[in-house]
Amino acid sequence: MSRLIEQWFLFFVWLITLASLLFIPKEKYRVALLVFLFKQCVTWVLGLLVVEWGWIVYPVRLFGKVNGTSFTFEYFVYPVISIFFILHYPERRGIGVKLAYYAAFTTGIMIPEYVIERYTGLIDYLYWTWYWSWISLFLTFGVSRWFYVWYFKPVRPDKIKP
Repeated sequence: MSRLIEQWFLFFVWLITLASLLFIPKEKYRVALLVFLFKQCVTWVLGLLVVEWGWIVYPVRLFGKVNGTSFTFEYFVYPVISIFFILHYPERRGIGVKLAYYAAFTTGIMIPEYVIERYTGLIDYLYWTWYWSWISLFLTFGVSRWFYVWYFKPVRPDKIKP
C-alpha cells in the first residue's frame, strides 16, 4: 500500500473518530474528558515503551519527527473508544457479562489492528504479536475503569437504599 493511501486512511480514521464524539451526551462531557485524558496518559507511556524497546514500528504516522508512536491511535482513537467503553459499561450486570464486555471492546480494536498490521505499512510488529496487543488493551481498559470508579465513585447498585 502506498504512503499516500495510508495517509488518507489515517485522515478517514480521524474523521470517523471525530464524528463519533457527536454521540457523547452533553451531561457526560466531564466524564468523557477525564477518561480521554487519563487514557492518553496510560497509552503515552506504554506506546513509548514498546516503540523505544523496538517491539513495534509505525512507519507511517503523524508527527513522525516528534516520537515513534502512533499519535492517531495512542492519543486519539483509543482514548475516544475508551470514552464509549466507560459510558456504556454494564454496571448492573454480572461478572460474566462484564468480562464479555471487556473482551468485546478489546477484540473490536484488535481485529482492525491485526488487519492494518498485516496489510498496510501503518504498523509493523517486530517483537510483538496480536495477543500482546489484546492483553495490553484489555488491561488498559481495566485501569481506565478502575480510575473512573475511583475518581467518580459511582453508586453501586447493591448500595442503593429503597
